[in-house]
Amino acid sequence: MIKYMILSLAVFSAALLLTGCSAEADGAYKKISASEAKEMMDKGNVTIVDVREPSEYAGGHVPGAMLLPLGTVSSSAEKALPDKGRCSFSVYCRSGVRSLKASRELVSMGYKHVNDFGGILDWPYEIEK
Repeated sequence: MIKYMILSLAVFSAALLLTGCSAEADGAYKKISASEAKEMMDKGNVTIVDVREPSEYAGGHVPGAMLLPLGTVSSSAEKALPDKGRCSFSVYCRSGVRSLKASRELVSMGYKHVNDFGGILDWPYEIEK
């Protein structure tokens, strides 16, 4: 019985590592660095959410990011991001203030695996227009 429990735990842990999910991020947002966000993007299975305004997004955004302005999160997130258990969501804005608010709002709406990587001002990688 103990061997089975250890094996189950090992399989579960491996699955989390392979998918990029974080058990500790379940039910709460997690603050991550830009490099951690980039690593998750490179592995795939992450939805990047830009919570800035449309004009800011048009000026340059993280490649593949979807626009969901902070003011629309509570009214539009469930339509734009229907899979609340998706592994995972990474949120950013300009400086990190709006991404914090949006991350907290998403968690309060029942989203799992929400990561806040702050602002595009701290994004050292390529952006697209």
